[in-house]
Amino acid sequence: MALIVQKFGGTSVGTTERIQGVADKVKGFREQGHDVVVVVSAMSGETNRLVELARSMQSQPTPREMDVLLSTGEQVTIALLSMALNERGCPATSYTGGQVAIVTDSAHTKARIKRIDTERIVRDLALGRVVVVAGFQGRDEQDNITTLGRGGSDTTAVALAAALKADECQIYTDVDGVYTTDPRVVEGARRLDKITFEEMLEMASLGSRVLQIRAVEFAGKYNVNLRVLHTFQDGPGTLITLDEGIAMESPVVSGIAFNRDEAKLTIKGVPDIPGVASRILGPVSRANIEVDMIVQNTAADKTTDFTFTVHRNDYDRAKVVVEQIVAELEAREYHGDMKIAKVSIVGVGMRSHAGVATRMFEALAAEGINIQIISTSEIKVSVIIAEKYLELAVRALHSAFELDREPTEDNGV
Repeated sequence: MALIVQKFGGTSVGTTERIQGVADKVKGFREQGHDVVVVVSAMSGETNRLVELARSMQSQPTPREMDVLLSTGEQVTIALLSMALNERGCPATSYTGGQVAIVTDSAHTKARIKRIDTERIVRDLALGRVVVVAGFQGRDEQDNITTLGRGGSDTTAVALAAALKADECQIYTDVDGVYTTDPRVVEGARRLDKITFEEMLEMASLGSRVLQIRAVEFAGKYNVNLRVLHTFQDGPGTLITLDEGIAMESPVVSGIAFNRDEAKLTIKGVPDIPGVASRILGPVSRANIEVDMIVQNTAADKTTDFTFTVHRNDYDRAKVVVEQIVAELEAREYHGDMKIAKVSIVGVGMRSHAGVATRMFEALAAEGINIQIISTSEIKVSVIIAEKYLELAVRALHSAFELDREPTEDNGV
């Protein structure tokens, strides 16, 4: 018997028929003797519908009222799922985030959790009830409704699991686990049985969209065992954990992440003087544009070429800022490129193996793929390449690191 927190996203509860299926699944866990807390998102498409309604009323909706509106989506789902469970003879009680209570700061539309009162949940579990909680939302100290921003339901589930000291937090989605890379790009991509928080955090930040970064960070901080499972298919999924045994048995590279949403800006002929980097990146930061990778090259004439990457959606705004910087620094010129992509290899095994980056570069060179920028950390190597070579690069690296094979002593430690 265990205490399990289960989270079902918008696709999983997208129709009344799917909600009925979720109810059957939850009831099955109760019949096995487990205590279950369920966190649900709004039905698929509902949040977008509410956003459109808001914008039809106000061009820039007031954040507080936006939270009041958006929180209604999950309220519908918790009520319907609780009804379905009660109809099956499985007692259930629904709670909004504020009722639980999940107390947050007052940063509307992107609130952060401060604390969770688990008294109601613990009481209901002791009475044999399933507790159904609205994801994505909470309340601040003034009892205003707040929402947690992108991926908020995942964060709600992990936070509840941490507060309740649950045995496991299960994230149900439309994939059956975490793969070595996107199966739509590499036919031989393999589902991982286990992966460390560090690896999952890197993969999530580098483009893997199975889990939200914030939820993985939260799980790692509070050591919450996460498991990614398919809502409509049975299977063991992928366990994400701190277990040090995973690191000892891991292959050198566990997975390959990639991101097409990259753009690059290069300022040429910048004076090579102290503080020039801050004079470039300061205005970019103040424009609320996040910089990813940076490279700086000094030429013989004592000028610098300064290159950095941003999200593709920020490219046009970044260009406006860069034009001003070029004028102020009297740089020679600038140019940009939106047709780039980032490819990364990730693995805790890289800590204890030399030559991993070289192996990556050789694999890309063998395919005639030029590397534009390189960034490294203890457990990852990322490169910027031309977007047209992205899928070729992913397949080449997947093959070079033998990720289609089960880990053994030959391709592991």
